Amino acid sequence: MTTLISSPFDRLRWTFLDGLTLIGRELGRLRQEPGQIIAALVFPVIMVVLFGYVFGSAIQVPGGGDYREYLMPGLFAMVTFTAMQGVMGRMAADASLGVMDRFRSMPMARLAVPFGQTGADSLIGVPLLAAMVATGLLVGWQPHLGLIPTAEAFGLILLMRYALGWVGVYLGLLVKDEQAATQLVPLFLPITMLSNAFVPTDGMPAWLRFVADWNPVSALTAATRELFGNPGAPSGDVSWPLAHPVATVLLWSAALLVLFVPLSLRAYTRRGR
Repeated sequence: MTTLISSPFDRLRWTFLDGLTLIGRELGRLRQEPGQIIAALVFPVIMVVLFGYVFGSAIQVPGGGDYREYLMPGLFAMVTFTAMQGVMGRMAADASLGVMDRFRSMPMARLAVPFGQTGADSLIGVPLLAAMVATGLLVGWQPHLGLIPTAEAFGLILLMRYALGWVGVYLGLLVKDEQAATQLVPLFLPITMLSNAFVPTDGMPAWLRFVADWNPVSALTAATRELFGNPGAPSGDVSWPLAHPVATVLLWSAALLVLFVPLSLRAYTRRGR
């Protein structure tokens, strides 16, 4: 097979085609486990009810406005960041069950396996995002700035999800098995909670507010609030990430891809030794 690869373009094409095959494998596996899909669709509804109706009456939105409109961009960001947990678990499971070893024995591009995992997760993210949008519309949330800014907001969400998928691939290759990956899941909660997703950061101590403002969750939340025209968009004297949230999301996404794509490929190669 390798003798047929005569140019970088051929290698790229080979990797892409192998990755598409593995994307189909991951989507087929999900069809056999409908419980995971149902749980992923129900989760946003629970979060909207819990935060929007239970906690919402006690939280004041900066500048006024409906808390559920303030909340939905934060929930979009939170669910986006939980995506890497699923990728991490699937990678760890495949590695511990010997599936990775079988892939390595086949004439397959090395990057195809992580590419297939992240690609499948991105495709899965589209209907999950649609379910969240439907939930938000039912509780009174809506974008206010028109089609193009709304499309840009959803594009940022999917871009960040794809970049975080590579983080999940790398972490899944580092842990021993799926059980170990499951034990790491609670560690992701502080990342999403220490942000502006659910409450303003103004009341935090200065050092904690600095951490929250530079959190990529805060950047994605602020960017989507700005593009949707929802309450809580950054204004006045704020930190650089919140003053330029769209640029910050693009920079975070690029940095994660530049760092974790080669790290994932290296970890995948080393795992087979």
